[in-house]
Amino acid sequence: MTFDPSDIFNASILIVDDHESNVQLLEQLLMEAGYVHVSSTMEPQKVCALHLRNDYDLILLDLQMPGMDGFEVMEALRGCGADSYLPVIALTAHAGHKVHALQCGAKDFISKPFDLIEVKTRIHNMLEVRLLYKKLKNYNTLLEETVQQRTFELRESEERYRCLTELACDWYWEQDESGNFTKVSGPVLEMLGSAVNELAGKHGEASGGWDEVARKELKSRIAARQPFLDFDLGRVNRDGSKQRYRVSGQPVFNCYCSYIGYRGVGVEFTPVPPSQHHVLG
Repeated sequence: MTFDPSDIFNASILIVDDHESNVQLLEQLLMEAGYVHVSSTMEPQKVCALHLRNDYDLILLDLQMPGMDGFEVMEALRGCGADSYLPVIALTAHAGHKVHALQCGAKDFISKPFDLIEVKTRIHNMLEVRLLYKKLKNYNTLLEETVQQRTFELRESEERYRCLTELACDWYWEQDESGNFTKVSGPVLEMLGSAVNELAGKHGEASGGWDEVARKELKSRIAARQPFLDFDLGRVNRDGSKQRYRVSGQPVFNCYCSYIGYRGVGVEFTPVPPSQHHVLG
């Protein structure tokens, strides 16, 4: 992941120091180096509000200031709802403050009195890391939004497929990974010889007359999670009339390739008597 080098010089930088001479020195140094969005404040109490408003890419923060020192500023930044990444370089003349500053969330430090080459190098390096972090965060946000959109589209597509499937067939069924029926339309429970459950009240117990050999084969294919197409199944009704069905089904898996159930459809059809084959031909 990369970015345009000019982005570094367009980064927004805030200088926080109670000494005007230090502020002027850093402003002049940064502007001469090519940075175009540099601002400053000598009032540490305003840093949190300024950062919330401007989302600085870098804050150069003096640690020793009256009223509110740099450690308190960093604590306020962490608690005021700003970005969890604290883009702070601590400015200090005390070696003992460096470790404490890093423990409080500063990403780097610059020693006083300033070594101008060190200042420019540390600022440039810090901005590279900060901009890469922001780019990655934006990419992750975009990726998450894309996944959510694709998931929504997939659900819509699946719902359309289900509706069209139900319209295109005489009946339809769905089962979960345990074999329990979650959706039934038509004589599914009769066809599979299933026991009565909450869905069976609409369809009743098996009414008999089914081709038991074929029905047993159909149930075994479903139990084995095998897909099948136009499986031929028939029954003889109590009045002696015959019905034939073509049944198709397939196992369903989630995005992790885990089995989550079964889905099937069926249509009733009337076979053409052999005596009529020559007429249709």
